[in-house]
Amino acid sequence: MKVILKEDVDNLGDMGNVVEVKNGYGRNYLIPRDLAVEANTKNIKQLEHQKKLLQSKIKKVKMEGEALAGKISAISISIEVKSGEEGKLFGSVTSKDIAEAITAQGIEIDKRKINLQEPIKRLGEYEIPVRVRQDVNAIVKLEVKSSEVAAVPEAKEEVKAAEEVKTTEEATEEVKTEEVNATEEATEVDPSESTEA
Repeated sequence: MKVILKEDVDNLGDMGNVVEVKNGYGRNYLIPRDLAVEANTKNIKQLEHQKKLLQSKIKKVKMEGEALAGKISAISISIEVKSGEEGKLFGSVTSKDIAEAITAQGIEIDKRKINLQEPIKRLGEYEIPVRVRQDVNAIVKLEVKSSEVAAVPEAKEEVKAAEEVKTTEEATEEVKTEEVNATEEATEVDPSESTEA
């Protein structure tokens, strides 16, 4: 079936385009969501009549998209993550994380608009493409940096200190045991001495 798009639809077309779609997709998805109308004679005539209004709407939406793309390109975001040796991350940075970081800067963006080929797994600086509209893209600068240095050296120090305390406690326990043994030996009475008395 042919439909006239009332809005931009990803991977299908722009507002005002007449496109061929499968019957189920048109009747069950596009038309009920008010994204398109059936391209019959009446609607095509009406489309011709409304083309000027549609063109102004398209221009307005495109200008808004370009303004948003300008804002996105102007910001740079940073995400702190735990990392190990050689800059490898514990986990990864995904499009959801990037969308949240952009939103924290005051720009609302859907994670599906972020064109991240695969999750980021290393520290560094990246340029991430963001699709604002079908024909408007932006690049956001992202720095993935390490949150505090992994506490591995500190943990080793704590383990070492705990081992020293344990060794000291063991040495103290051995000294006490030796003192008790010496005291017991001194207080033991020789049986031959008691019979002589």
